[in-house]
Amino acid sequence: MTTPDAARAWSAMRTLVLEAHDRRGAVAERLQLSFIRAKALLKLTGGPLTMRELAGRLVIDPPYTTVVIDDLERRGLVLRAASPDDRRVKLVSLTGAGREAAATAAAILDEPPAALSALPAGDLAALARILTGLLPSESGG
Repeated sequence: MTTPDAARAWSAMRTLVLEAHDRRGAVAERLQLSFIRAKALLKLTGGPLTMRELAGRLVIDPPYTTVVIDDLERRGLVLRAASPDDRRVKLVSLTGAGREAAATAAAILDEPPAALSALPAGDLAALARILTGLLPSESGG
């Protein structure tokens, strides 16, 4: 059961991240990519993934994953190769340019808003502790 305080906190977090300080548009503009393509690059920073794994981490269907990877491959940001374990399975990995684009996206997304940075150190530490505690132990990247 959701309490009023939980609903209010969730609404504030959602508004803060997805509306008041939404960085997805800045990422898309800087990289000249849709945000889902930039998100794919970010998901690949941990190493190669199969197309199916990537689709799961992006929460998109496999045919759309193919469209996204086709475009990123044309732009020279990813490579697609057969898995050494099963040639029917395709592994996707970042190129050097893809790693640079992912780093740019991460830098934009990771920059805290000025209002957050202006909070007192104790409040920031408490907020970080609380929010970190809410994260799943294995977020999938």
